[in-house]
Amino acid sequence: MRTRALVNVVRMAALAVGLGFATFAAAQEGDKGGGAGGGKTEYVLAVSWQPGFCETRPTRMECVDQTAERFDATHFSLHGLWPLRKSYCGVEAELKARDRKGDWLDLPKAAMADDTAARLLVAMPGVKSGLDRHQWLRSGTCQASNADDYFTLQLRLLDELNRSAVRALFADQIGKEIDEKQIKQAFDHSFGAGAGDRVRMRCQSVNGRSIITGLTIGLSGDLSGKSGLSDLIQAAGPTEFKCGKGIADAAGQG
Repeated sequence: MRTRALVNVVRMAALAVGLGFATFAAAQEGDKGGGAGGGKTEYVLAVSWQPGFCETRPTRMECVDQTAERFDATHFSLHGLWPLRKSYCGVEAELKARDRKGDWLDLPKAAMADDTAARLLVAMPGVKSGLDRHQWLRSGTCQASNADDYFTLQLRLLDELNRSAVRALFADQIGKEIDEKQIKQAFDHSFGAGAGDRVRMRCQSVNGRSIITGLTIGLSGDLSGKSGLSDLIQAAGPTEFKCGKGIADAAGQG
């Protein structure tokens, strides 16, 4: 009995880690509001700085084989795209319960075209842990009629972010500390004045070092259209940046 209880505790802890960004986004929703050029935040795009994420979770399947040559060592990677206030739309109770256990590789595969799946494997390293299956069930079902459309949209938004001054800043400062002012300036430069006020940064302390693990970006508007990342960010409400500075970790750094 005690062994079973311990296993359940471990599983719940793993689930809490996996949903860390979701909790973070919920807090972001609490800060939403009006502002110059901004309205109400409807969605959150969560991206990881994978070297930092893996510094805090080195045993995860997507982290054990990370190298400095891999795409996610120098680019932002996908964590998820979430509508605020909605989840598990039309998902049966049994499947929802399985998802919440955190054993995501036991969930059904998210159906998508082969080329989308191939691109996603690069852009979302967490696919190796079933993150795509979890994100589709919890959030994608509330946004799109199929998983291919849901992930194609995220890939398009991620491409925009990775072509921006924000990615250039992180790539140029690998191994160094970046602060709130620098990041907000990079967002404003690429996505318009005030864009940086729609962003929140997540950090975690590792051996006394503040490590950047990712960003959440508030969005608002019609995601089914062709709106660019700039328009979607500008239409969202401002939020609190939270982590004022942290290190853009290098892949494999201990």
